[in-house]
Amino acid sequence: MFSRHSLFIFLGIIIISFISFSVIRPSNAQTDPIAAREAQLRAELDQVLKEIADQQKILSSEQSKGSSIQRDLAILTAQINEAKLKIRAKNLAIEGLGKDITVKTHTINQLTGKIDESRDSLAQLLRKTNEMDAYSLTDVVLSNKNISDFFVDVDAFGSIKGSIQAALGYIRKSKDETEVARKDLDKKRNEEITQKISIEVETSKIQKKEKEKATLLSLSKEQQRNYQSVINVKKTKAASIRAALFSLRDSAAIPFGQAFDYATAASKATGVRPAFILAILTQESNLGQNVGSCYMTDLVGGHGIKVSTGEYVDGIMKPTRDIQPFIRITKGVGREPTQTRVSCPFSTGYGGAMGPSQFIPSTWELFQTRIARAVGKPAADPWNPQDAIMATGIYVGDLGAGTRDYAAERNAACRYYSGRACDARAPANTFYGDQVMAKATNIQVNMIDPLSGN
Repeated sequence: MFSRHSLFIFLGIIIISFISFSVIRPSNAQTDPIAAREAQLRAELDQVLKEIADQQKILSSEQSKGSSIQRDLAILTAQINEAKLKIRAKNLAIEGLGKDITVKTHTINQLTGKIDESRDSLAQLLRKTNEMDAYSLTDVVLSNKNISDFFVDVDAFGSIKGSIQAALGYIRKSKDETEVARKDLDKKRNEEITQKISIEVETSKIQKKEKEKATLLSLSKEQQRNYQSVINVKKTKAASIRAALFSLRDSAAIPFGQAFDYATAASKATGVRPAFILAILTQESNLGQNVGSCYMTDLVGGHGIKVSTGEYVDGIMKPTRDIQPFIRITKGVGREPTQTRVSCPFSTGYGGAMGPSQFIPSTWELFQTRIARAVGKPAADPWNPQDAIMATGIYVGDLGAGTRDYAAERNAACRYYSGRACDARAPANTFYGDQVMAKATNIQVNMIDPLSGN
């Protein structure tokens, strides 16, 4: 049966387990070099950020001067230097994040190992405890042990039970610490991805500016004297970008310059990048070409017809959720419900999403007061470009895109489309996030930057 000797052995096991499990931290020999490198990285980063600020001052100074080839060459040089310094800063950040990720991964592995070890020890203790629980008064009377020896074992048994409870609490605490460490690790990895994507953007900017600089340097003396013609070419390009039509789903296209102005206003209100807002709207416009538009002609059942063919379509809008909000919204902005475009349904589920931002009516009603206040109108109209662009900015801002972090923007796009962050589950949603991010980069580099003189 369960002897006093075995009880003390297992009590020793649990104490040793606590000693080995209590603190997980690297030794001083490991932390000193790491701390020294971290301090060096911080110092280097501070210096690089100072140099970036210096380049920005040079850039501002040159931009305030009158147009000349020398001035534009100086601006390009400052922009190139600034981009190179930003890449250096991001590489330093990545190095620091890499070290953090290594430490976090090691900590998680240690915590997981210790939890497993402690579980094994507890399993043995619990088995022995069950043996002690089965030790009856009859066993005491019939055994060779005297009563005083038995009560010594009982005291030890009580100590072990207390140790078991303490160990269980410690395991729960360690599991919580592991979960915190995992979340922190995911955050660090997302930051690393953001820095790497930013480096790609800055590298592309450098290549573009180097090409512009080479073009200016290759101008002949005569061309340099007539540099105004080069400036006029740039102005013409900017004007064509502003005038280019920006497609909006279920609404008339508007000039890109106007869309950019609306997106800039939405950005000021929400912190979300204009390029990202416009990328979401472009993605929705492209999806609209595939799905098509419908009129909901049955205001009870939610059925209707395709706009393009007049073909009957079943289940355009969910009756219990969206029909009454849709009627309220359309009447509030002076539209006829049965003659107002909404999205047709996919092969499964309902359609009924409205305007460029593709909000379903019940969701629009949750945001309409904020949208109307932001655009300064008594009622927000889902089919009005200004209102729709502001609505998109507010919604993706609530979804986390205001941080301007790559992973946060990508997840916000996936949530906008499917209601959940980017993942591998069905139905697929990562394609949407990836396509939006690619469109945002294209809009920023090829449309917004030329308009902004970057």
